[in-house]
Amino acid sequence: MDDHPVSARSVQIQQAESFRMLFDFARKSGYQERRLEPGVLDFTFGDPHELPQPSYVKALREAALPKDELWFAYKFSQVSAQAAAADSLSRHLGVTWPPDRIRMTTGGFGAIATSLKSVADPGDEVIFSLPPWFLYESLALEAGLMPVKVRIDPQTFDLDLAAIEAAITPRTRVVIVNTPNNPTGRIYPEATLRALAGLLDAASARHGRRIYLISDEPYNRLVFDGARFVSPAQFYPHTLLCYSYGKTLLSPGQRLGYLALPPSMPQEVADAVIEAVESVQIAAGWLFPNNVMQYATPRLEELSIDVAHLQAKRDFMVAGLRALGYELETPEATFYLFPRSPVPDDESFVRLLSDLGVLVMPGRIFETPGFFRICITATMESIEASLPRFATALAQARGG
Repeated sequence: MDDHPVSARSVQIQQAESFRMLFDFARKSGYQERRLEPGVLDFTFGDPHELPQPSYVKALREAALPKDELWFAYKFSQVSAQAAAADSLSRHLGVTWPPDRIRMTTGGFGAIATSLKSVADPGDEVIFSLPPWFLYESLALEAGLMPVKVRIDPQTFDLDLAAIEAAITPRTRVVIVNTPNNPTGRIYPEATLRALAGLLDAASARHGRRIYLISDEPYNRLVFDGARFVSPAQFYPHTLLCYSYGKTLLSPGQRLGYLALPPSMPQEVADAVIEAVESVQIAAGWLFPNNVMQYATPRLEELSIDVAHLQAKRDFMVAGLRALGYELETPEATFYLFPRSPVPDDESFVRLLSDLGVLVMPGRIFETPGFFRICITATMESIEASLPRFATALAQARGG
């Protein structure tokens, strides 16, 4: 008798490197208790460290007030939410985006999961670059897909197009691109994305099967120094663009996002993908955002965290860490820094920082040993208080 209590797929997900390390870090390491201790400075996840904007709370409060008897009934993507998202996307990318090419999802996370199941079949391969967002592998495995990993260019943090091309096989169905990138903060340039589009077109023709591109871009509004963001969807018609409001509004627990198909996608393909997306959303447990979040979307599209203040925190911490002797690139976007660990064992260095009351994430969670990630959604007071501790950690690491 086989009395194994759980499915082989759940075990496979749990054993995925990034997932296992993330789960152990977040759930088994004592992190949840440690982050609440007095004097501990938390730079781990992209969580808020201050009360939300009053305008954000007001938008949700007003959206929660019922206007008819069906206010809280089963709803698909709401037309008002789709229109607001399409208008915002059109302004942001300079491309007229039809509202019917957008489907609302439970965050960007839900958009990616839904996209994978809508265009790929069990056994298909999904290519993504390292360092990745730490849940790409587990999302692929949960969908019955085979993750295929390639490295970015370690000097520029840019996509390694030659490595992506070499990884493509007849079983490749999806390539995931995360721009601006978490954890590096890199915005992939237009030339790279145009070249990627040509590469994917050629590979699709060569193997006789369309390769889709999933563009994971929840940070596409959080860019610095007047940088110009461009989306892969502007150059490759067979792109599924995944966006999350949780980053722009610093409210990751309020699950709201969307999946957008570019206007350049052939209509018959878009119709088929949209029908597949809605079918997956229903069959997987009604994976539409709750009604209140959708009613609030037009108002939420007018709001954002203070990007200028975020940039000021980035500048202060980058300068401070460099002055101490840390090596790091200046991120072009997001709210992360990705310095090199002063010792090869990034996990031991992260433990050293933890002993000093500074919580960061080791690069191994992103399958990139030798680095660590700092999240600057922390307050400026916490950032200022952390620098002497970073100095002590560096001195101890070099001395030990």
